[in-house]
Amino acid sequence: MYTRSAIFCGRILPGRQEEFYTAVEERLLPAWRQMLHATDVRLYRPVRQDDGTPEVFLVQEIDYPSLKAMDEALNSPRREAAAAAHQSVMHLYEGHHYHYVYQKIGGVK
Repeated sequence: MYTRSAIFCGRILPGRQEEFYTAVEERLLPAWRQMLHATDVRLYRPVRQDDGTPEVFLVQEIDYPSLKAMDEALNSPRREAAAAAHQSVMHLYEGHHYHYVYQKIGGVK
């Protein structure tokens, strides 16, 4: 399994936190769940962090069965729909996001 993660750094505009997270659940989550070959989507709203670390206000993870499946998803029209959904919330925050791709190792015991 492979996970593509987006780490959103920066800050949500003052007084817009709940609006942002509601929009993420109502607009972004459905678009991300519709990504081709996606097997699971997880979102995290950070509540604590170590001193001196960058401000992170959202972490998104989408699982795919293979790198080939992930590449197909990233080149599909569904990705364009997800990008449009993302554009609809960008006015609510200042910052940027980074993508990382992880391969699962080990398992839960």
